[in-house]
Amino acid sequence: MASPSRLALLWRDHRLLLIAFLVAALLAVAFTARTAAFYYYWSTHRDVPIEGWMTVGYVARSYDIDRDILREALGLALDQADRRPLEQIARDRGVPLAQLIAEVMAAIDAARTAGS
Repeated sequence: MASPSRLALLWRDHRLLLIAFLVAALLAVAFTARTAAFYYYWSTHRDVPIEGWMTVGYVARSYDIDRDILREALGLALDQADRRPLEQIARDRGVPLAQLIAEVMAAIDAARTAGS
């Protein structure tokens, strides 16, 4: 009779420990993949041209400036989250999107000039 494999012995004698190890290994792989995807995405999305679908937070992250600087420049409340896209903000203010984007770019340029 053949002796059972190591995995079969582990399953028979330490089932709970083996399950816990497999769950931990799967979580480690998932978090590693998530971190790699996050790094890859943001490393290629720097200083992208501003479009109407973007939020103030997205633009701030892409241009590596503080979100509150953009919020202040656009006259948005600093104490509450505003996840409206720029297109919606422009529509609510009654200005063309191009004008709002110009204001955002001016705020970005001013923040970068002040930071250097």
